[in-house]
Amino acid sequence: MTVPPTFSVTSLLCGILAVWLLSKVVEQRRRRTHTTSLAGPPNPSLVFGASKLISDLVDAGDLYEEWSETYGSVYRVPAAFGMSKIVLCDPKAVLHFFSRETVGYVHTTMMKNATENISGRGILWAEGETHKRHRKALSPAFSNAAIRRMTSVFYDSAYKLKSAWDSVIEADLGAESAVIDVQRWMNHVSLDTIGIAGFSHDFGTLLGKPSAVAATFNDFANLKPSLLGGAMQFVVGGVFPWVLKLPTDFRKLVDRLNAGMGEIAQELLENSRKESEGEIKTEDKSIIGLLIKAEITDSELHMSSDEVLAQMKVLMLAGYETTSISLSWCLLELCKNPEVQQKLRQELSQFGSTDPTWDQLTNVLPYLDAVVHETLRLHLPLPESERVAAEDDILPLSLPLKTPGGDTVDSINIAKGEVVVVPKHMMNKSIRFWGSDAKEFKPERWLNETGIPERAQEISGHRHLLTFSDGARLCLGRHFALAEFKAVLSVIIRNYAFEFRDGPNTRTEIKRGILPRPCIAGEEGTKLPLRVHRLN
Repeated sequence: MTVPPTFSVTSLLCGILAVWLLSKVVEQRRRRTHTTSLAGPPNPSLVFGASKLISDLVDAGDLYEEWSETYGSVYRVPAAFGMSKIVLCDPKAVLHFFSRETVGYVHTTMMKNATENISGRGILWAEGETHKRHRKALSPAFSNAAIRRMTSVFYDSAYKLKSAWDSVIEADLGAESAVIDVQRWMNHVSLDTIGIAGFSHDFGTLLGKPSAVAATFNDFANLKPSLLGGAMQFVVGGVFPWVLKLPTDFRKLVDRLNAGMGEIAQELLENSRKESEGEIKTEDKSIIGLLIKAEITDSELHMSSDEVLAQMKVLMLAGYETTSISLSWCLLELCKNPEVQQKLRQELSQFGSTDPTWDQLTNVLPYLDAVVHETLRLHLPLPESERVAAEDDILPLSLPLKTPGGDTVDSINIAKGEVVVVPKHMMNKSIRFWGSDAKEFKPERWLNETGIPERAQEISGHRHLLTFSDGARLCLGRHFALAEFKAVLSVIIRNYAFEFRDGPNTRTEIKRGILPRPCIAGEEGTKLPLRVHRLN
C-alpha cells in the first residue's frame, strides 16, 4: 500500500517546521548563555508572548515604565512564539545602542522587509556604509541655510490653510466659528509643504485638489482590525517575516501607497532631468537637485535610480506623517489647556500681521519653542526603536543592575541575534527621569535649565528627547520639521482660537494610521473635529 502523496507533503512540511522551530530554540538558548541574565514580566501567552499585549495598547509607554520599576532599567520581555526582546531604559545603555546603530544594531528582517515594502531601499532601509552614503548625499538639503530659504514655503502653506478655514467660517453667514476636522487640514499642510519645499511639486490639497497619495494615507486610519492585519501582522512578522507579503487589506494599502508615491517621484525626476538637460548646477541644494546630482555622479555619493526614487518616497512619507501628527497633537493639547493657548497667542501677538523670520522662530520665541517641544516630548510619532544585535556587544549602565541570580552588574552582555528595544515614548515621559509631573502637558518646564531634571539630562538626543531618535539615525529632517511646526502654529494661533466641539470633558484616543494618531473618541477614522473661532 502506497502512502498518499498529500500525506507525504504534509509530513515533509511538518518536518521542516519542526526542524526550524528546533533551530530557533537552540539559537535562543545560545543567546541566553551569552547574554547577561535579566529579569522580566511573566509570559501572558504561549503564542504571542507579551507582544500582543503591547500592540493592543497602541501607546505602551506606561506599561514599559511599570516593568522598568519592577524589573530594573534593562529587562527581558517574552515575545511571540517563544522568542524574547531586551528592553533598554538606562540612559547610558540607550546612548551606546544609538551610537552603534546601522552597524552593531540593525533592522530585524521583518522591519527591513516592511520598510522596503513601503518606501524601497532608501535611507530608512539602509545600514552601515550605504546608510552613511545616503545621509551624506542628503544632508545639504537640511542645512540651516536651506531651511531658512524654505521658511516662505511653510508660511505659504499656512496662509492657504487660513484662506480655506476663513471660507468655511464665512459660509455660515454671521458666524465667527465653525467645527473643522483639523487633522485632515494638518495632513494637507504637511503634504503640500514637503511637495513644494522638497520637490517643487504642489499636491494642491490645500486648494481642494484630490490626491491619490493623500487618500491612501487617510485609508490606513479606517482599516478594521483583522487576524493578520496592521499591528498583528508585525507581531507575527517578528518570527515569520513572510506574513508581510500576505494579501491583507493593510498590505493592499501599502502597495497602493507605494505605487502612488512611486508614480509622482518618477514624474518629478523625469521633469527635473529634462530641465537640467544633463547638467546639474553645483549650487542646487534642493532635495530633488541633490538626488539627481547623486544619480549622475561617479563619486562615492552615487545613487542608483532605484535609490533615488526610494529617497523621494521616504521624504514624502516622513514629511507627511510626522509633522501632521505633531501639529494635530499640539492643537489637541491647546484645547485641553486654554491658558497655554492664550499665553502662546500673547507671545506671538508682538508680531501683529508680520510673520516671524526663521531666526526669530528659532531663537526669540521661548514659549512657542516650549509648546512645540512639550508636544514632541509627550507625543512622539515613532514610539519605539527595535533592532537586532549584529554582533556580540557590551552595554554600559549609568546605575548598577541586580540580576535574578543576585549579582550586581554595571554592564550587560548582549549576544548576537538578540532583539533590543528602546521604548522612546517611555523615556520621554517617565516619572523617574522627568519628575512627578512627567505625564502633564507643561511647556513651562522648557523655559529654564532647572525645569529639566538632572536625570532627564542624562538622556541623549535632541533636547534630551528621543523623539528624533539619536546617533546614526538621528532624524535628518528634524530642523525642517521644527521650523515647519513653528511657522504653521504661529499663523494659526495668531488668527484662531480652538476648543473642543463637545466641551472640556471630550474624550480623546489614539488610533493607528501608518503611525499612531490622535482622534476624538467615537469619530470615524482619525477625525479631530474642533471648534475653530476666527479672531480677526
